[in-house]
Amino acid sequence: MGLVGRQSERAELLACLESNRSEFVALYGRRRVGKTFLVRQTLGHRFTFYATGVLDGEGGMAAQLENFNDEIAAQGGAHLTRATNWRQAFTNLHEMVKRAPAGKKVIFLDELPWMATRGSGFLAALDYFWNRWASARNDVVLIVCGSATSWIIQHVVDNQGGLHNRLTRQILLTQFTLRECEEFFRQAGFVMTRYQMTEAYMVFGGVPYYLELMDPRFELYHNIDRLCFAKDARLANEHHNLFRSLFGGADGHLRIVEELAAKAKGLTREELIAATHLPDGGHLSTVLTELEQCGFIRSYTAFGKRERGKLYQLTDPYTLFALRFQTARHSYTDNYWRQYSATPGHAAWSGYAFEQVCLHHIPQIKAKLGISGVLTSISSWRSSTHDPGAQVDLVIDRADHVVNLCEIKYCVGEYTIDKPMNRSLRNKAAAFTAETKTRKAVRTTLITTFGLVRNEYAAEILAEVTLDDLFAAT
Repeated sequence: MGLVGRQSERAELLACLESNRSEFVALYGRRRVGKTFLVRQTLGHRFTFYATGVLDGEGGMAAQLENFNDEIAAQGGAHLTRATNWRQAFTNLHEMVKRAPAGKKVIFLDELPWMATRGSGFLAALDYFWNRWASARNDVVLIVCGSATSWIIQHVVDNQGGLHNRLTRQILLTQFTLRECEEFFRQAGFVMTRYQMTEAYMVFGGVPYYLELMDPRFELYHNIDRLCFAKDARLANEHHNLFRSLFGGADGHLRIVEELAAKAKGLTREELIAATHLPDGGHLSTVLTELEQCGFIRSYTAFGKRERGKLYQLTDPYTLFALRFQTARHSYTDNYWRQYSATPGHAAWSGYAFEQVCLHHIPQIKAKLGISGVLTSISSWRSSTHDPGAQVDLVIDRADHVVNLCEIKYCVGEYTIDKPMNRSLRNKAAAFTAETKTRKAVRTTLITTFGLVRNEYAAEILAEVTLDDLFAAT
């Protein structure tokens, strides 16, 4: 199957081949999102040199260096003396690339964080290779890649040493949008409605690797049972394996996401400390930053609150699903998801999971509202009067003096606003206006799967977003 989406990222890589300078590109994004596939599909395997770090390689630096030496030998450098340190390894790479045919020399170093073991001198050697040789030419394209997004940002993108401001391009590869998932499913031969594709997104997110594990011969629920709940499920241990491959000692990361999974609207830093018993300080800040940079959580300030009231919320669809259901998978019967889909519990889960889908598609929501070019901030809101009904799932605060209070409803058909719901929506808008003292126009906005039943109450909704709108291009 060909490359799905990724037009802007592909264009960035192709531009490197046409530029009149050497290029140093950092490509990063969470594991399983398709970084290596993107580079290979775009550049057609035209690498002067390619090497990848070894995950959990025993022997630390020695194992990584041995692998690098093997790749040098296999790709044209067999005559070179095997390096015993990274400075020598990059000298060998220098010699090998110098002898390459005319044209752009593409060097792809994949999973860089695994190569750069602590105290190995890898980054200093990379710095020397780029600054003393490659950057002075006009024919080198150096692409470094990593799934440990926070590591790449800290040690390459925001490097304060020799690599400071040396990148010529940086590409953050994110999960597929719903539109890209739809393109993927069509290419792969799936016959699915957009409603079913959305439920697939609520389980697997827009992570290409998970979607590729689905089989078009089976319908959605069978695929979920087969991959997540069967005795030999391919994703049975994915959650823990993923976190440990990204963060090494991931106990703190796992404890935080487990607590956040139980609190839909998120927790403050103080609440996280109390729940996880992790000590306050720099390490906790690092863990939270790493989780956010890798796309598992988001931090936001509730509308009208100051920075001290910042909330952390788990927003990665697959992590939410795994913590909610897969942790107890051994107690489930065969065909669990098919059976669970007919229960009230599934309906409750769907409502919250659909909220996360919407958070991943803010550009599409803004496009439907006609405010793509308007500066906005995204938050939620809860009444300080302790009225449990006075809370808003999604608040879009706009620079054009309008606030959209978005009510998100996931249902199998058109949504009906009856008299009690109409009263609730009116009360929320009134409470929001009174408590926040906003002078902006407040517009109640409904985000639903299939739109509204047209009755006397629906006419009061001035802005509406449907599932089809979330599948739109931006």
